[in-house]
Parts: sequence; C-alpha cells; structure tokens
Amino acid sequence: MLRGALQIAGLLVGGIGMIGTFAVTGMPQWRVSAFIENNIIVFETIWEGLWMHCIRQANIRMQCKVYDSVLALSPDLQASRGLMCAGSALSFLAFMVAIIGMKCMQCAQSSWQAKGYIILVAGLLFILSGALELIPVCWVASTIIRDFYNPLVNVAQKRELGEALYLGWVSAFCLIAAGAIFCCFCRCCEKTRSYGYSTPTHYPTHSQHLYRKTESSYSKSQYV
Repeated sequence: MLRGALQIAGLLVGGIGMIGTFAVTGMPQWRVSAFIENNIIVFETIWEGLWMHCIRQANIRMQCKVYDSVLALSPDLQASRGLMCAGSALSFLAFMVAIIGMKCMQCAQSSWQAKGYIILVAGLLFILSGALELIPVCWVASTIIRDFYNPLVNVAQKRELGEALYLGWVSAFCLIAAGAIFCCFCRCCEKTRSYGYSTPTHYPTHSQHLYRKTESSYSKSQYV
C-alpha cells in the first residue's frame, strides 16, 4: 500500500515537473523590461524568450516575433535553448519509463527485480532532467541580475526576472523530488526483497510415508 502511494506520488510530481518544463521552454517571459529611472513607459512591456520576443501594449493585443537568427541571441539564451530541449526530452522519457515500471503495470514476464531497475532508471532520468533545467534558468537569472546592477549597461537594455524563470525553478524542484521518490522506492524494494524470504516447507518423502504406514499396520496387528 505504501509503495503504491509512493509510486503514484512520484508519478504525479514528475508529471507536474514535465508539464512545467514544456511550458517554460515555450514561454516568452524569460526576460521582462524593467521600468527604472527615465524608462517609465509603463504602457509597453517587452518580453524576451528562447524562441521569440513579444511587445505588449495597453489597449493593443500582444505582438510576438520569432528571432530571425540564433546568432542574434545572447550566449545564455543560445545555450538555454539546447539545455531546455534536452531537459524536456529527458523529463518525457523519465515519465514514460516510470509508467512502465509502475507496480500496477503487470507484465507477463516482469519481475520485482526488473521493475526495481526500471524505477531506478526513471528516478535518475528525472534528477538529470531537473539538473539540466536548473542550469539555464539560474544562468539567465544571474545574467539579468548582473546587468541590472551594472552601471555600464544602458537603462533601456536592463531587464527583470520573468515568470518563466520562477516556473522553471518550481518545475526543476518537482523533477528532482520525483527522482528522489523513485530512487527511495527502489531502495525500499531492495530491502524488502532481501529480508522478505519464506522458510522452505519440508514435505515427507515417499519412503517416510511408507515407513509410517507399515509401522501403523504392525502396531494394529499386535492388538489382535
């Protein structure tokens, strides 16, 4: 019962992290325009993401444009593209492997040992995908904070942390937590298999049964 609850909890947390990773990869709110000093045009907001940049104005719908070239991006956003795509693929792979290794998925030729290895692989993939997501999110956040306090950077070019970065931290934490749950579950299964053995049952052999039958018939003849 407890092991099944751990599996379901790990799968739910991993699914939330996977969906969040997909959302963060496609969201344009990685870097948001900052309203400081003379840059007080509050009716216009600029969003910069991995794939496009958007301009949102008051009373006008948001307009987005895909980047013309990858070389037009900053080095942190260029690296974040590849890392986030790799993290998304690994999180999806970990989710599918976790489903295959779930206890409720009864296969004809599956065993507890094989399922334990599958769950362990899923946990390691979840942890790896969470680490891959943390790298670009923290890198972009550190670049934004560094440029924000740099007096040499133009005020119009300074940015603030966008909603995608906060969602990325939450998603990465969910992926790592799901991986830890699956790894702990695999460890518990190994301990259960090592201690949960049954004592062999000794059945009487044919010779012992024949000897008892002969002894019983002999004892009855003595009473006649």
